[in-house]
Amino acid sequence: MGQYTVSTRKNVRILLVGDAGVGKTSLILSLVSEEYPEEVPPRAEEITIPANVTPEQVPTSIVDFSSVEQTEETLGLEINKAHVVCIVYAVDDDDSLDRITSHWLPFIRSKCNASLEGDAETEPETEAAGERLRKPIVLVGNKVDLIDYSTMDSVLAIMEDFPEIESCVECSAKTLHNISEMFYYAQKAVLHPTSPLYMMEDQELTPACKKSLVRIFKICDIDGDNLLNDYELNLFQRRCFNTPLQPQILDEVKAVIQKNVPDGIYNDAVTLKGFLFLHCLFIQRGRNETTWAVLRRFGYNDQLEMCQEYLRPPLKIPPGSSTELSHRGQQFLMAVFERYDRDGDGALSPEEHKMLFSVCPASPWSYSTDIRKSCPINDNGWVTLHGWLCRWTLMTLIDVVKTMEYLAYLGFNVHENDSQLAAIHVTRERRIDLAKRQSSRSVYKCHVIGPNGSGKTGLCRGFLVEEMQKLIGKEFKTNVVHCINSVQVYGQEKHLILRDIDVRHALDPLQPQEVNCDVACLVYDSSNPRSFEYVARIYIKYYAESKIPVMIVGTKCDMDERRQDYLMQPAEFCDKYKLLPPHLFSLKTNKKELYTKLATMAAFPRFQAAWILFYKHSHLRQFGLMTEEHKLMWKAGLGVAAATMIGFIVLKTLNIGGSHSR
Repeated sequence: MGQYTVSTRKNVRILLVGDAGVGKTSLILSLVSEEYPEEVPPRAEEITIPANVTPEQVPTSIVDFSSVEQTEETLGLEINKAHVVCIVYAVDDDDSLDRITSHWLPFIRSKCNASLEGDAETEPETEAAGERLRKPIVLVGNKVDLIDYSTMDSVLAIMEDFPEIESCVECSAKTLHNISEMFYYAQKAVLHPTSPLYMMEDQELTPACKKSLVRIFKICDIDGDNLLNDYELNLFQRRCFNTPLQPQILDEVKAVIQKNVPDGIYNDAVTLKGFLFLHCLFIQRGRNETTWAVLRRFGYNDQLEMCQEYLRPPLKIPPGSSTELSHRGQQFLMAVFERYDRDGDGALSPEEHKMLFSVCPASPWSYSTDIRKSCPINDNGWVTLHGWLCRWTLMTLIDVVKTMEYLAYLGFNVHENDSQLAAIHVTRERRIDLAKRQSSRSVYKCHVIGPNGSGKTGLCRGFLVEEMQKLIGKEFKTNVVHCINSVQVYGQEKHLILRDIDVRHALDPLQPQEVNCDVACLVYDSSNPRSFEYVARIYIKYYAESKIPVMIVGTKCDMDERRQDYLMQPAEFCDKYKLLPPHLFSLKTNKKELYTKLATMAAFPRFQAAWILFYKHSHLRQFGLMTEEHKLMWKAGLGVAAATMIGFIVLKTLNIGGSHSR
């Protein structure tokens, strides 16, 4: 896939304005013909310079304005179409210089503001937003061949009062002095603007730029020591500029930082202060493109916001397919976990968890009410590495877009030098799994459905803990509906997600998203005679004709089992509908085979022979599961197992005999 960087504009549109006679048209014609025109028309036609002849490799349109031929209304339209406006004045005419502040800058501002007010979607909500949306300006002093002094001091004073002014340049259309530079500065003002990065009046980085660079520093600090060592700086250099940092240049950079910021270098590594100073220095020396290259590599757009294309690359998910973390995605998340597990205890404390997500706008979940209730934690209530991967697995299945966003925030694109799509695996369609009677997925979703008070929430939470007895008598107040953990299915690790379907009233219909899953767990309270009826009705209405495997579970089996007030008892019901016998479950017994059964049923939909390890032959025959085909498979399986065991014994005997002979 290759690395992904936020793209800049695909074209640049430059508008030249200024008083009559300052030489706007002459500048354009001199650039195009590379000689001073003897006859100058009132206005030059719009020209487009091909990308291959511009310094930034971007096609550039140059537009002239003439107050003689065009109206003020036309000028307003051109200002809003332009990406940058060059205000041209004559260096030998003080009036044209004065009118920059008295007329042209206020006029351009008014036209930009009028455009914003007319567009509700782009109207800035704050004054800062309005500042950010102002049109970039370049001040151009023409006819420098006529004087022997500079107007730069006067122009720099103007720049302090108008932050939208990106740069200024003195040139001559007649001698061609600085003509190419003028249009280069105009291009640069669009592609690498200064105002989002740097405050001229304060001589420091803008808060938004500083915030972005702090995030970049944290992502590049691989060992988490708040320093960028030589290895980390070289990796940063290669990721941003596709070239290594030469040792001599690196030493020179450190020397410059050390000279200007005493605490910018510590133990021969660059501190955050040094890193920020370096970018401040780039901008002060007119090398905005360096800082912009870094920002765009890390996903920032021209407004220093994370670009949506960077956060959400297009991902095609066919109907019936699901999304899981790929091996690369898991490895990256393990590395992030280990980086922030500062004490090396194999768990993230609340403070470590907070630090980890400090490079993101916010945490993707609540530490206290979500992640601690939805995945495995340690005795301190802190999320373990296993729980960490489980929670990401859950988010990837139910909200893959959010997973991709947070992978980008955490720096996957930079560290892996690839798009987040490399961290996502799209499974094959479910219809293929059903046809093959075996699922290729490693993450299964089980919907746990039952009446209020049936114990389904306790069943879900019991999946996360080692000792389920500790949950007895607990009141589950949080609204967390998903619980995830891993189970072994025929020697392979699978993730099972239990979704607690909220049932407010017995007659409430289930929505399609509440019904569709990989396996359904219908729960009733075996000690409540009125509990099973709801489960039976749910099965008949939603699952009897579906292809979704169903397990009926009777909870609280440690209490006296009551006869159910329904036309059939649970065992009879399962017999009639060719379901497996009801599974009796209790938190007191601390037996967890239920979860393995559910995962196995999801892994082998419509292939009940794969479930035979759970039940005796008599049960299988009773419920129509021991067909001739399955008998043969069962016998074949036993035959293979026996042959393997005999072969192992023979091999061991031969080895022993061989060792004695030696």
